[in-house]
Amino acid sequence: MTTILLARHGQASFGQENYDQLSKLGGVQAQMLGQHYASTQRQIDAIFTGSLVRQQDSARHFWDSYQSSVAIDTDKPRTPAIDISEPDSYVLPQFDEFNHKDVLIKSNPAFGNRTAIAAEIAQAEVPSTRLAELFDAAMQRWHAGDNDNDYIESWLQFNERAKQALEQVRLQVASLQLGRDATVLVFTSGGIIAAITAQLLQQGSSTAYQINKSLVNTGVTSLTLKNERTRLLSLNEYSHLFADGKRFVTWR
Repeated sequence: MTTILLARHGQASFGQENYDQLSKLGGVQAQMLGQHYASTQRQIDAIFTGSLVRQQDSARHFWDSYQSSVAIDTDKPRTPAIDISEPDSYVLPQFDEFNHKDVLIKSNPAFGNRTAIAAEIAQAEVPSTRLAELFDAAMQRWHAGDNDNDYIESWLQFNERAKQALEQVRLQVASLQLGRDATVLVFTSGGIIAAITAQLLQQGSSTAYQINKSLVNTGVTSLTLKNERTRLLSLNEYSHLFADGKRFVTWR
């Protein structure tokens, strides 16, 4: 039975010009996951990521921490789970997040560009709260499916891509001949994890949306793959973030 671990990336730069980069805390969160798996002797046989910077950097921070902390059995040499210098060997673009900028801009005719959104947020008493409100409304519109033609990638198209992403992992597991009890770790984003989880639960977009809102940075959702059947084992596990207190738990 193969275990597939879907990890959300570390905290990114929500509200900044470039969201697709880890905050300092985001890097620490990924390192904490690496330390946790190393200390519990959790064997990781392969690591994959989407093509986004925040996903790949999360994998790099995780691997640096995991590799430096895990006890190595020299009698059983293994191929490294990931070669950071060879992105083509571990990057699976199907695990990229949806285009959140497009979803936000298309949510309101008044939001023709980022400047209009920035002006709306700047007028608010608490800009960060207003941004969260606007994004929540935009997500509800996107998930509803009533305006699919407006988007670069509709929810239905994204949901299908999430299904393809899981299939890509199955193919990778088979091609690498990892063995029956292999564990594969994938650094991706909340939308993909939520879509895959809802699919396995045989639920629709509204469930996926609610799941997505609850996913913690570097939280891990576990799946099992046996005889080409995939089952949900656990959702959004983030006990590794409590090693030094709740302050490491974030949702952005």
